[in-house]
Amino acid sequence: MSFSRGPKEPVAEVETNVWSCTSDDCQGWMRESYSFEEKPACPLCKSTMEQEVRVLPEVK
Repeated sequence: MSFSRGPKEPVAEVETNVWSCTSDDCQGWMRESYSFEEKPACPLCKSTMEQEVRVLPEVK
């Protein structure tokens, strides 16, 4: 029995503004468009976050 759905279409990647945790011990980040605060705190460790740009899969 095969569960293959055939070839998957490649997902477009785009430059995306994100908030990234400033703590060295935390890998937390979130897309800027998903943040409700002007300067959010990290949802994982509550440290400050800074803006950066990452290349991520496009969300439609």
